Amino acid sequence: MRVALDTNGLYTARAGVARYLRGLLDGFQQLQDPALELSELAWPVTNYGYRQPVRSLKTCYRELVWARVSAPQVLRLRAAELLHGTSNLDIRTPPALPRVATLFDLAPLRVPERFRPWHRRSHQRGLRRLAAAARIICISEFTASEAMALLGLPAARLDVVYCGAPAPAAVSPAALPPGLPAEFFLFVGSLEPGKNLALLKSAYTQATAQGRPLPPLVIVGARWEGVRGEGAPPRDWHYLGWQPDGLLQALYPRALALVFPSTYEGFGLPLLEAMVAGCPVICSRVASLPEVGGDAACYAAQTPSAYLDAMQTLARDGERRRDCIARGHAQAASFSWRTCAAQTRDVYRRVLG
Repeated sequence: MRVALDTNGLYTARAGVARYLRGLLDGFQQLQDPALELSELAWPVTNYGYRQPVRSLKTCYRELVWARVSAPQVLRLRAAELLHGTSNLDIRTPPALPRVATLFDLAPLRVPERFRPWHRRSHQRGLRRLAAAARIICISEFTASEAMALLGLPAARLDVVYCGAPAPAAVSPAALPPGLPAEFFLFVGSLEPGKNLALLKSAYTQATAQGRPLPPLVIVGARWEGVRGEGAPPRDWHYLGWQPDGLLQALYPRALALVFPSTYEGFGLPLLEAMVAGCPVICSRVASLPEVGGDAACYAAQTPSAYLDAMQTLARDGERRRDCIARGHAQAASFSWRTCAAQTRDVYRRVLG
């Protein structure tokens, strides 16, 4: 099988799709299947910054020139038998070349207010192209249910393939940034309103007003300006910006818990990352999070008082934390990138016969 994997996400983002692609490629490497000839298909130019017009120019070239002119030529030269699409790019394929697509979530349809107009339009164009995919990989049962409910896609064309958990890593304490509090809660994720930092701000305000202050919150995520409309953060919040995986793996085991009040997730990789590293998880029973958290997560209703209570409990009850950590290790062990790659390969086989 000669499969071209769309890896443009590695060059346009540092989290989300990029983590999925890195994990999937690692899983295929572990499989070492001689029958699978996998090649990466991408314009390998990074576009992580937000400075204009540089970002827009790179985006236009990737979408209008590379995807429509260069990519089809590469596919022909490689004699690809299948394209696995993982982005919203309109990659023009040679006639009769089948396509598999990964669907991460339907947030731009379900919660369009979270996205810029360009992003909404791009995502909607990508969703329309799903109709031409031979099979669609959904990263959770929740995403599959959204695909059926919002797009009318039949269950027979959907394959649920979970993401994997990262391998445990030994990280030197020297990797930690200076000035880190002795005790802290941790938030990891893109800084946009759907991640619900506003709820945590209210929880911290309540805690102070009630005379039971919480340990500080350490925030890892790109673009603090993404939540600038939510007012000034509490004084005991520490914003670290985007950080590499090595530093994240050093932060997780030192945190009292990962606090993840997101309102909509196609999967929720930070939950798995935390559980692998021995960090308890506080989240809500929304979207895909119960699929990932299982019986290991500490679930709270999406109210400031519920999160405040859950955080106070884990800050004070060492036995409860140890139980959450043990359950988290067991839960994370059921997810692996090797399994993800093997199941993805099975999808390729079903398409190619």
